[in-house]
Amino acid sequence: MSYRDVVSRPVLTWALVAVGARMPVAMAPLALVFLVRERPGGYPLGAALAAVYVLGEILGAPALGMRLNPRRARPHLAVGLAAGAVGFAGLGALPGAHPVILGMFASLAGAAPAAASGGLRALLTSLVPGHAAAQALSVESMLMSGIWALSPAAVTGLALGVAPGVPLLLAAALMGTSVAGLWLLPEGWQTEERAGGTSKLRVLAGAWPAYVTGAAGLSQLALAELVLPALLEQRGIAVGWAGPLLLGMSAAAGVGAFLYGLRSWPGRLATRSVVLLCAMSAAVTGVALIPGAAGIAAALTVAGLLQSAAMLTRNLSLREALPPGALAAGYSVMYAAVGAGYAATGSLAGALLQLAAPSTAVLAGVGLTLVLTGIGWWGEIRRERSRGRREVAVTDGSDRSRMHTAP
Repeated sequence: MSYRDVVSRPVLTWALVAVGARMPVAMAPLALVFLVRERPGGYPLGAALAAVYVLGEILGAPALGMRLNPRRARPHLAVGLAAGAVGFAGLGALPGAHPVILGMFASLAGAAPAAASGGLRALLTSLVPGHAAAQALSVESMLMSGIWALSPAAVTGLALGVAPGVPLLLAAALMGTSVAGLWLLPEGWQTEERAGGTSKLRVLAGAWPAYVTGAAGLSQLALAELVLPALLEQRGIAVGWAGPLLLGMSAAAGVGAFLYGLRSWPGRLATRSVVLLCAMSAAVTGVALIPGAAGIAAALTVAGLLQSAAMLTRNLSLREALPPGALAAGYSVMYAAVGAGYAATGSLAGALLQLAAPSTAVLAGVGLTLVLTGIGWWGEIRRERSRGRREVAVTDGSDRSRMHTAP
């Protein structure tokens, strides 16, 4: 296995478009906090705007992803990204507007381009041979890790060094550029119609175990990002270390994605996903229990390596479970599911921080992750058994048909 089949001009063009479409998403929550932090009640308002933005993503991804036409995806993606650029531009240009107006722009910026993640992922895998899908998804994961590592520094530098609205204006410009870049890529991708006329909604619902394990994977990231500053204070470590530690975790995720794509790995995808999520839970548990900064850094590094591998495994599982025509919609539903997992775990940890020590909040979040992992594993086993019974029934029916028609 190698990345040779992924190195091409179309994939490079796709990467540039993806940066324009996805970096604004990575910048948005922190940029919204900086946008209004100097207003009265600025931090609560910033948190509320970030929540509205994420809610827009969660609602918009499945609603718009379901309507995506794989063969003519470009117009749909372009309209969504253009509307998202308008939302970001409105936020950046009107930082002093009424909170309701800002909330409307934040909702538009979150919801309108929410199907782009799934559409671009499906488009990427169509640009490479089928056997190179894992490597293509690894490249996407490395690119996203770099974006998420650089975005906080870019937002902080621009908001504090230039003006609070500048990061959001940059986000609008990047997203607008991605709209133009879509015309350098294919209009869509080829699909095969699923026999039997099964509705897309029913097909997508059948892949629910992958969505649950996806939510479990990102819930660990929520724990690391949201509770780490409080945990460092509990350990007597300077809170300023939170940024470098999270940067190291993001860098490790990029390395993990690269290593994952170098070879094929043993075991079924469902089993691999459970093993990775349990190992990641153990690493995050170490973050909660280890007292020193060096130990916390090591545990976060291991968690980052495993998190990218778990993310890739769940995307490959979804690709295996869905027909090509439903992949973009499935990726969009996955996007909403992982966002919901992030929000749920963050809310749980935030509530527990009012009642218990940060380390306890982390351990409770790990417990929630393990519960979601178990539910996803049970669903995968159940789905595979059901598929096996259907295949046996089809085989038996074919055999009986041949016996009746034999001379």
